[in-house]
Amino acid sequence: MAFTLQIGEKAPKFSLPATDGKTYGLNDFSDADVLVVFFTCNHCPFVLGSNETTRKVAEHYQDKGVQFVAINSNSEETHPKDSFKYMVEQMNEEKFPWIYLRDQSQDAARAYGALRTPHFFVFDKERKLVYTGRELDNPRQPEKATVNDLDRALDQLTNRKSVTTPLTNPIGCNVKWNGQDAHWMPGEACDLV
Repeated sequence: MAFTLQIGEKAPKFSLPATDGKTYGLNDFSDADVLVVFFTCNHCPFVLGSNETTRKVAEHYQDKGVQFVAINSNSEETHPKDSFKYMVEQMNEEKFPWIYLRDQSQDAARAYGALRTPHFFVFDKERKLVYTGRELDNPRQPEKATVNDLDRALDQLTNRKSVTTPLTNPIGCNVKWNGQDAHWMPGEACDLV
């Protein structure tokens, strides 16, 4: 069985605390025509490099029925800056246009098959996976990026077209798993394409 959620599969349910003090589940976003769930963190240079690009994409599509939800599953034992306290601080400072959830147990990361930070999962109205992988082909240095696969997928979806490239490899730091070396990845987690 593949580690990462496959195209056409349904979005796994979750119930996770957010930096705004509330707890959110998948059904809380049922009004969105398109749901973007992405795995991220506070410290990764690939995330820090591309956060502003992700902000622009989220803001561009928010009036087109697209909801962004960020999940931080990283072990704070590996990176203390990935703790919930620092998530709250980051959201207070940056005011990103998405809900930021903490997956302390890492159950959501396992259910979705998150490989890296950032790793994007795009679901249609029926919450079937229609795109997964990267946003930029150079998230660490977005000024050198030549393609924004996430933006292209969202543009196609919001214009009622099929996603022409539904699968790309996420580019970033690996998810930091509890009790494992900082560079460990599950054995069944391999490149997507």
